[in-house]
Amino acid sequence: MPKPPSRRDEGPASGLSRRTFLKTAGVGAAATSLVGVGGRAEGATVLGPGPVPLSLKVNGAARTVTVEPRVTLLDALRDHLDLTGAKPVCDRGGCGACTVLVDGDPVCSCLMLAADAEGQEITTVEGLGTPERMSPLQAAFVECDALQCGFCTPGFIVAGTALLARNPDPTLDQIKDGLAGNLCRCGTYGRVFEAVQKTAKARAPRGKARRG
Repeated sequence: MPKPPSRRDEGPASGLSRRTFLKTAGVGAAATSLVGVGGRAEGATVLGPGPVPLSLKVNGAARTVTVEPRVTLLDALRDHLDLTGAKPVCDRGGCGACTVLVDGDPVCSCLMLAADAEGQEITTVEGLGTPERMSPLQAAFVECDALQCGFCTPGFIVAGTALLARNPDPTLDQIKDGLAGNLCRCGTYGRVFEAVQKTAKARAPRGKARRG
């Protein structure tokens, strides 16, 4: 199964909406089913149906899990590696609460199989910082009070980290666009945007004019 498209490819600029992606994923699943009925794709690696060992590189460390091929990356992280920062909420890539970085790109881990993550660099919110040594963005979330229930916060921080990595000086509109795949049911968007702006401003060279 191919790696789901990075969330940075979403939105009007790329012409790929969430609805279009889900429709495409459905067509792909149907095609896969037909291959299973008619025969095996040439050169395909067959896993399962029982649990199989997988080697995952998570937060810079090699980790081994033994799971069924149908297990998602989200479930492998939470249930087998005790990394519970990524949250299971919608289970369909619609809310961003399960966002992790895969080779630096923000990905909804509920849409990716653990088997497809082998050989790639996975970073969860736990890998960005700790309560004792928070990342700049994590610290800004605390300082700006950019959380209420906190359930969506890890996904926002991971997505925000990816945004600042590719655009260290984003405008407010670019921040909104970069975090568009994440939903906050408490409506704390203004504080979230403020936290990202604060982090970007702290990184900017002295004397550099800030954009609005």
